[in-house]
Amino acid sequence: MNRKKLQKLTETLTKNCKHFNKFEVKCLINFFYNLVGDVTERQGVVIGLDRNAFRNILHVTFGMTDDMIMDRVFRGFDKDNDGCVSVSEWIVGLSLFLRGTLEEKMKYCFEVFDLNGDGFISKEEMFHMLKNSLLKQPSEEDPDEGIKDLVEITLKKMDHDHDGKLSFSDYEQAVREETLLLEAFGPCLPDPKSQMEFEAQVFKDPNEFNDM
Repeated sequence: MNRKKLQKLTETLTKNCKHFNKFEVKCLINFFYNLVGDVTERQGVVIGLDRNAFRNILHVTFGMTDDMIMDRVFRGFDKDNDGCVSVSEWIVGLSLFLRGTLEEKMKYCFEVFDLNGDGFISKEEMFHMLKNSLLKQPSEEDPDEGIKDLVEITLKKMDHDHDGKLSFSDYEQAVREETLLLEAFGPCLPDPKSQMEFEAQVFKDPNEFNDM
């Protein structure tokens, strides 16, 4: 990418990302193109991270292991649903992922957990996610029974209007009362250690950018 284009992209994305400054945006653009590799930009060809490359970053960099959740995080970043995370989707997504406010994170987590996108987290969705995210423990008992019990306990705690499913309003109220419930159905945000390591790796050497 030539210098002029890079400067214009940096300025546009800095305006769109309230959680990153200009230097950080430029670092993230460079990091993105290092990940994507040396791809020649051609009209009509989307340059970005496909599902596998993106999941690899979530796994290696942020320690995520749950396939279902990683797939949902990919969809959360890939706003235009073209199967690819573009440079602007990457930076706007990371702005929330790394530094979002509680309000932004609640909206994002709810969308991750609402598997079919109908605006509710149903009992079935809770069951699938909890079954997926809990460690498989060898035992005599039927593990599904334990997960069903956990779903009922979770509903009792979070389903404020008692309709047997979680609306965003239920979820928001529960999280505001107990922040630990933000990722109740699986880890879909980086832990503080991964976040710090990623930022330390990417946001470095400001001397390189003195000419901005």
